[in-house]
Amino acid sequence: MDNLTHSLVGAVLGQAGLKRTTGLAMPALIIGANLPDVDAACFFWLEGTEHLAFRRGITHGPPALLLLPLILAGLLWAFDRWQTQRGKRPEGRLPVRFGWLYAMAFIGCLSHPFFDWLNVYGIRLLEPFSSQWFYGDTLFIIDPWLWALLIGTVWWSRRRERAGDEWMRPARVGIAAVLAYIGVNGAISFAEVHRVRSNDMGDTIAVIASPVPLAFWKREGLVGGEGAWLVARDKLASVEPDAPGDNRSAADSAPFFTPIADKLCKLRDLTEARRTNSQLGAFLFWSRAPFAIRAPDGSVILYDARFYDPRARGRFSVALPDVRCEELPAP
Repeated sequence: MDNLTHSLVGAVLGQAGLKRTTGLAMPALIIGANLPDVDAACFFWLEGTEHLAFRRGITHGPPALLLLPLILAGLLWAFDRWQTQRGKRPEGRLPVRFGWLYAMAFIGCLSHPFFDWLNVYGIRLLEPFSSQWFYGDTLFIIDPWLWALLIGTVWWSRRRERAGDEWMRPARVGIAAVLAYIGVNGAISFAEVHRVRSNDMGDTIAVIASPVPLAFWKREGLVGGEGAWLVARDKLASVEPDAPGDNRSAADSAPFFTPIADKLCKLRDLTEARRTNSQLGAFLFWSRAPFAIRAPDGSVILYDARFYDPRARGRFSVALPDVRCEELPAP
């Protein structure tokens, strides 16, 4: 998820009562909720698609989730001591207890992989012990509806706190609402997979229910494998008659599956190409739904069906100028 979401999650946890455990608990929760994203620094030394193979890996795995909170707790504890020595420690700050400070940083860090797992991008939860990707297929990476829930929760709790009223209950209600929202989205994704599979799709075919921006109730049903990816017809598509007196609708007569792009082609063995092209190796390590198309200029471009945008090249695609492919027949 985006860093605003992670920060708001840390803030809501603090407003639910965790900030009363120790001084600097709120910074520990908010910073901790963002800390695994230190791997974003890879943009300074990695090029092209190489960052795809590095992100959401080692800094999101079990060793990092234990070590990063320890470093954060140590820095915050040292900051409190530094302020005390300079006589600038706020009088209203609670005593800083290192054990609780570490616990808050750990809880914040632990919330990060949970929310990252919820989208289709994927996360390697067991790195460095295993490089397997895990996918929640529940929320889009940036979810304004989730923002609204979290921001409203923090605002409500803080307002009650400033007024001297009970302020932890609003945050706890907000947490329950967020979990309910996640549950509803999970059910929508599950229902979309079932809908797609019910249309003569075998269990061995890969199906991805990909959340779309803004419209949390919609999913893009992606179906395929081995370079042949299709998009399932939207169940919420408008219904219009084909012709006067025709009882069938356009939605009923249209094919249920359509190719994700024109001129899909089947790639040959890429083993040799991966040895000489680090961009290709990184892309295939990250990609969950790879497919290739032949561009108008005759070149081959490799995309991922989850993030396909024919207007853009670079971040989620890799050009293969020296690779040939055979055009796939229409489904």
